[in-house]
Amino acid sequence: MPLPPRYLVNFDARRIPWRSTDVLIIGGGVAGLRAAVEAGKRARVLLVMKKSLHDSNTEWAQGGVAAALDRGDSIASHVRDTLDAGKGIANARVVRTVIKEGAQRVKELIAWGTQFDRSSGEIRFAREGGHSRARILHAHGDATGAEIARALIERVRAQPNVEVLENAFVLDLVVKSGRCCGALVAGPDGSKSGIASAATILATGGCGQIFRETTNPEVATGDGLAIAHRAGAELEDMEFVQFHPTALYIAGAARALMSEAVRGEGALLRDRLKRRFMPDYHPDAELAPRDTVSRAIVRQMRATNDTQVYLDLTHLPATKIRERFPGLAKLCRSFGLDIARDPIPVRPAAHYMVGGVKTDLLGRTSLSGLWAAGECGCAEFHGANRLGSNSLLEGLVTGVRAANDALRHLKPPPALSAVRNASQTAPEGQPPVDVVDLRASLKALMWREVGVERDGDGLRRAIQTIDFWKKYVLPREFSSVPGWELQNMLTISGIIAKCALAREESRGTHYRTDFPETDDKKWKRHQVV
Repeated sequence: MPLPPRYLVNFDARRIPWRSTDVLIIGGGVAGLRAAVEAGKRARVLLVMKKSLHDSNTEWAQGGVAAALDRGDSIASHVRDTLDAGKGIANARVVRTVIKEGAQRVKELIAWGTQFDRSSGEIRFAREGGHSRARILHAHGDATGAEIARALIERVRAQPNVEVLENAFVLDLVVKSGRCCGALVAGPDGSKSGIASAATILATGGCGQIFRETTNPEVATGDGLAIAHRAGAELEDMEFVQFHPTALYIAGAARALMSEAVRGEGALLRDRLKRRFMPDYHPDAELAPRDTVSRAIVRQMRATNDTQVYLDLTHLPATKIRERFPGLAKLCRSFGLDIARDPIPVRPAAHYMVGGVKTDLLGRTSLSGLWAAGECGCAEFHGANRLGSNSLLEGLVTGVRAANDALRHLKPPPALSAVRNASQTAPEGQPPVDVVDLRASLKALMWREVGVERDGDGLRRAIQTIDFWKKYVLPREFSSVPGWELQNMLTISGIIAKCALAREESRGTHYRTDFPETDDKKWKRHQVV
């Protein structure tokens, strides 16, 4: 197969407008916002958003943020739980650093006015799957991400050095002489412009939208991963995609996350025969790690010939449940369900990209001038499986670390007038590509063959099909966001499938039915693309 194009669109740097900044931050979830707050203290920052500041995975995060702040908890205990979830390939040094600094970052949020839930004036901690202690902080019951984003957005808006550019699609990173020097951006009308930067931080989140079933918002199409890959940055652990066990499964409804905190409060999982099944799969039952619960649900659906299982809260105090999860209660009510009285239909859905752009503890990537933070980065913190409520924590820590290291290495970009691309094929005279149809086909393929359970035959089918689609989609020049997103989704889907095929074992979120055992001798390591 021919090499994919370096850039998505044709352009000549001499013929498009340019602006400059010290630090370019692409993406505004928890990592991007926290990086902007930090970098804005000492430099000019341009924060670029694909849509608005409120369109990110962070805004959708319900479960909470994990931090060892309770008197009965400890950093060491949180580290152990994270390493256990990582199934042997989480980096112990990274884990210790993130968890230790994360506790301080959460204290910082509290000082900045983040309204975490309290009881008798004290912060209330909850327990979730895989955690040995109650250490999860929540806000407004089930709107933790939105509350953290609110507090950080207030800080960003108050920073005179930080400018926010919304509704701007980053097409590609601009690289000259082996260094990332900025980005090529498309405005809402498709017009192209350039941003020259002394440092660039990727904080673009994940890629859940490549799967038919996902808890992620529409913007999560893997754009940051794809632009980093095209620019030559290394990706790591791309086979590890976390599937959340309990997404609302109602025809016509978005696959809203039914927070893990619901099971932490005592909710049970039952099949269509009303039988509780999780004790058959793991001693921690509903509080087992996410990968275990997701696989158990898939197998139980198969055993009962059903498309879902049911989250049962009917044995819990009704008033407490409605108060604890007001957002979920409201959502279910809109579909005629009362979470305190009715079993809620759920099934797994793609939730979190465990792998990403390879970084060190300072957020540095393999490409000079480029840093990555949050979900789009991979510093080996999660290993093969993310412990619930560790992602917001990671975003806070890596956002600060990437910003501080970028500030230490600001280097004015060189003249970029010679940068251009003319390799894309104009669509005139070619049969049109039905972007909506192909996107739906890709999502269905990835869910079927590269989902919760995988095997070699299915992965090879996925790779063959994706490679076929890429041949006529990647060389084409599209003129709007849906086409560019499709190109990015195809790029990342192919990488995930190939990495999953190569890893001939099962570990964490990656489960191969044809290689069901963990093979430490061959595979206690990371894959880098």
